[in-house]
Formats: sequence, C-alpha cells, structure tokens
Amino acid sequence: MIFGTLPSGEQVEQVELSSGRLRAEVLTLGAVVRSLEVSGRNVVLGLDTLEDYLTRSRYFGAVVGRYGNRIAGGRFTLDGVEYTLPVNNGPNSLHGGTEGFDSKVWTVADRSPASVTLTLVSPDGDQGYPGTLTATVTYTLEDDGLRIDYAAETDKPTVVNLTNHSYFNLKGQGEGDVRDHVVRIAAEHYLPVDADKIPTGELAPVKGTPFDFTEPHALGERIDGGYDHCFVLDGGMSVTAGSLTMDVTTTEPGVQFYSGSMLDGAATPFGPFAGLCLETQHFPDSPNQPRFPSTVLRPGERRTSTTTYRFTT
Repeated sequence: MIFGTLPSGEQVEQVELSSGRLRAEVLTLGAVVRSLEVSGRNVVLGLDTLEDYLTRSRYFGAVVGRYGNRIAGGRFTLDGVEYTLPVNNGPNSLHGGTEGFDSKVWTVADRSPASVTLTLVSPDGDQGYPGTLTATVTYTLEDDGLRIDYAAETDKPTVVNLTNHSYFNLKGQGEGDVRDHVVRIAAEHYLPVDADKIPTGELAPVKGTPFDFTEPHALGERIDGGYDHCFVLDGGMSVTAGSLTMDVTTTEPGVQFYSGSMLDGAATPFGPFAGLCLETQHFPDSPNQPRFPSTVLRPGERRTSTTTYRFTT
C-alpha cells in the first residue's frame, strides 16, 4: 500500500509482514520498521504520517548509514586521502550526515508474506563518502522474532556501518516509559566518550560501574537511566518488561545502547524514555580509531551482518 508521497513526487510504500503472532509494517522510506506487533502489542515507536517522518523523526525505526553513529569532526582519512562529511551533531557527523540512508527511498527487491528485501544505491560522493555503495537489508519474521540481514558492496574503498534505529517499548507504544525495563548485556567492556560523545579509544571494564549489565538491572536504576554508549559485546542481550522478554543476538562486535533520555516531546510525538535502542553495529568513530575493528569496505568484498530480536513470554 502507498503510505504517502514525498514533495518530489516519489511515493513511499508500506509493506506488511506476518508470521504466527508477529506482525510488522516496513516503509520504503529509510527502510523504517514502523510497527512490530507481538500478539497484538506494538513494541516499537512508530509515527502516524509521512510528514511526521520527514519533520519529527529521531531516526525512528530507520536503517542509518552510510555510517551509523558518530564520526569525529566530520572527517576521516582512508588510503591517504581525507574525506569531509556534513556535521549534524555538534562538531560531528552522525548517522551518515544531513541526508543519510534514513531519508532515502529504498527499492523493494523481493518480498513474501513474512519477509521483504530492500536495496539502496548510494552514489560516489554521497554525503562526502567515497565509492558507489549498494546496501541491502532484509527483514524476516521467523520463530517469534524479527531477523535483520544487512549487506553492502562498493566499487571504491569506503567505510560503512549499518544498523537499525528502532526504539523498543515492550509494554507497548504509548504505555509509559521504559525505565522499568530490565536490561542484560553480555559485555565486559564499554567505550567511554568525551563531551561530544566520541570514544576516547579506551575499552573500559564495566565491573563496578553503572555500565555493568552482565547481570540484569532496571534501566532507571542507575545514572538516572541516561545511557547512550557503545558496549563491546561478548554475547547476546535481553530486555524484559512484565511477562515479555526480547532476546537480541548479533554478528556485530558492539551495540549502541540508548535509553531515549533525550527524546523531546515537543519536537517528536514521544517524550524522554518512551523507548530504548539496541543498535547493533561496529564502534563509533572507527575510521579515526585504528585500534577498533575496521569498518573499511573494499571492491570485491561483501560486508554482511545479522541481528535477531526474539520475543518470549
């Protein structure tokens, strides 16, 4: 079905998926997961209209890229060449720049009742990034879960870091905040950041800090619930609210755990802590931090990753 029409005249489609007790709605704009229903309860934050996604979104449900998270100073050097990116988060470039993948209309390449594959071609020089990059994301409902498969290829050396920016509220959209959600993250280390939220380069132990979620803790139990940090994964994650648990597994080395503390009820339909994000990804600012796992993609290579969100009661 047609969700809406952009000012350019380009149409945005909504694709509906179903499998067992799960239902999902996916938009071609930004490859957005607009809704994800578990036994009739929508557990992600979605917006009502296309205009909302154009003017009031905080990346709700979108695939962000070409580089998810922050790149310090909006610049990086690759093979001796410096590239300059738009800055849209203080002095930094965030989630691909001012016109990232969340703002693009993706193409439906394949679909079935429980799955949809979307593709996007990002041209050489898009938002300052080198190389024509072809990105693919497949959403599949299976085994009481949502599986997300990412792939990327390029014709020139570039950097890439794709993730989904869904905000989860396991009580249901609009059913209170998430500070009572109990979180577990199998991570012995996290990345401390400076005042601009750029990693210092240290992999710091979580033990004895408010960042220790190796045992379950309620989100609002410590530091007022104000998390927006990358954790170095040793295993999976889980979130529990009431009788519903979401288990998260990924092939990525990290997860940006964001508690939604900076959501603005005046600028968006949702206030602080309306949902939390578990953005599985490579580390922030990796192009400038040689100690971090590389995000460089070269011609002839295919970068793939998989993340699954599985629900149990």
